[in-house]
Amino acid sequence: MKGRAAPGKIMFKTTFRISKMDCPSEEQLIRVRLKGMDNIRSLKFDIPGRLLEVYHAGGYKSVLAAIEDLQLDTKFISSEAIEPVVMEEDHHRQRRVLWQVLAINLFFFALEILTGFIAGSMGLVADSLDMLADSIVYGLALFAIGGTAARKKSIAGTAGYFQVTLAVLGFVEVLRRFLGHGEAPDFYMMIVISALALAGNASCLYLLQRSKSQEAHMRASMIFTSNDVIVNIGVIAAGIFVYLTGSKIPDLTAGAIVFILVGRGAYRILQLSK
Repeated sequence: MKGRAAPGKIMFKTTFRISKMDCPSEEQLIRVRLKGMDNIRSLKFDIPGRLLEVYHAGGYKSVLAAIEDLQLDTKFISSEAIEPVVMEEDHHRQRRVLWQVLAINLFFFALEILTGFIAGSMGLVADSLDMLADSIVYGLALFAIGGTAARKKSIAGTAGYFQVTLAVLGFVEVLRRFLGHGEAPDFYMMIVISALALAGNASCLYLLQRSKSQEAHMRASMIFTSNDVIVNIGVIAAGIFVYLTGSKIPDLTAGAIVFILVGRGAYRILQLSK
């Protein structure tokens, strides 16, 4: 957001309760939605408490309307005048870290989707799309630091449609294999590639933590990446169960769950582009 309040301008702190803001992806959507509003100086998110504090000049109704467009069940709590404050952000450091984690996620997206088709594993393919979803979120975070609102919305719309298309096609393939098509996947490749992806997400988490940024969207990225570690472990577990049972069901179950999560994230990204 903007870094400095205009001299002599009255500043306000307005608090909203956003009931459906339950993970970092909603924070990123809200940040990008509000990026084009020149009267906003800073945002402070409390995801566990479902609260957002907006530091701004002028009235709050335009801010409320913009957030309500995301359909996250937003309610106005309070608004009060405050002393103008200087809000400084280290944009260069944030961009560097976000570009690094973006590159790692794009690399593992390409690796997992390729090896997923080779191994016949829907779990790996789904995990690759989860990596793609991460890349989109990190990319949107970069545009939240800089860039025009129109460009952000255009890219968000394109990325959202691409992601939801892949998620639907993937889920259809899972159903096809549930109905008897396809053999059990290569469990060895599933486990090895998922372990590498786990290492990649661990590297992203390390980079984000090392930045020591106290900005909310950077802390949220840490939580988002931590959740991805759980997905990686789930795919590894599915590979182990494929090995123990000789069945494709564990792989298809893992794939279906992750495809649903990816589709849900894509829908919310599309809401941003409207």
